Amino acid sequence: MTTRLLFREDPYLRDAPARVIAHTPEGGIILDASVFYPTGGGQPGDSGFLVWDGIEMPIATTVLGPGREVVLVPSEPQPLPEVGTHLVQYLDWERRHRHMRVHTALHLLSVVVPLPVTGGAITSEKGRLDFNMPDAPADRDVIEESLHLLIERDLPVSETWVTDEVLAATPELVKTMSVKPPRGQGRVRLVRIGKGGDQVDLQPCGGTHVARTGEIGAIRLGKIEKKGRQNRRMNILFDA
Repeated sequence: MTTRLLFREDPYLRDAPARVIAHTPEGGIILDASVFYPTGGGQPGDSGFLVWDGIEMPIATTVLGPGREVVLVPSEPQPLPEVGTHLVQYLDWERRHRHMRVHTALHLLSVVVPLPVTGGAITSEKGRLDFNMPDAPADRDVIEESLHLLIERDLPVSETWVTDEVLAATPELVKTMSVKPPRGQGRVRLVRIGKGGDQVDLQPCGGTHVARTGEIGAIRLGKIEKKGRQNRRMNILFDA
């Protein structure tokens, strides 16, 4: 059951035709192509709805199945579209786009605070990273201003792929201690911010991102919280 990952090919795709190729025992739906991103890497699964034969089915979230298949989870129990049904999938674009903005902003935060990342999470309102940071930063305003400057530079965001062997030979690319990049598939996706002499970040990531940092928009640094002896949590919030 191979699903074409449309969200990977074009994270700005809002709707697309698809065919149902399987159901899960729990009542999930597997399509042959998906604009819905499944929960992973701290980013929530996408929501939206499916339409076929005049029927509309709300999708609450999207997850990965045990075989790493993309599974759409209906919001409420109702008859599923039969295997083989052709339908159209519609993404909750506003929610997804905010996830893309937050996710890219968190990559920039990991640039401004060059310490190992011990955890992270994304919502449509805010994001946070946990750092291996025993002592509180001396000046939070400098961190916030540095984030603003990177956003204002409107740097391009792109992807590249490397082999498992290349990633193993360059472990400094992996910033996150809690979530390791998936290996064993032969290659790993890297997300690059900036290019050439203006490159500011390159790290493994499977999530969705905006095309340029200027698209992140206005953000502010929220609370910096102590989480255990070695960890500090930094929150970023959207103004709009």
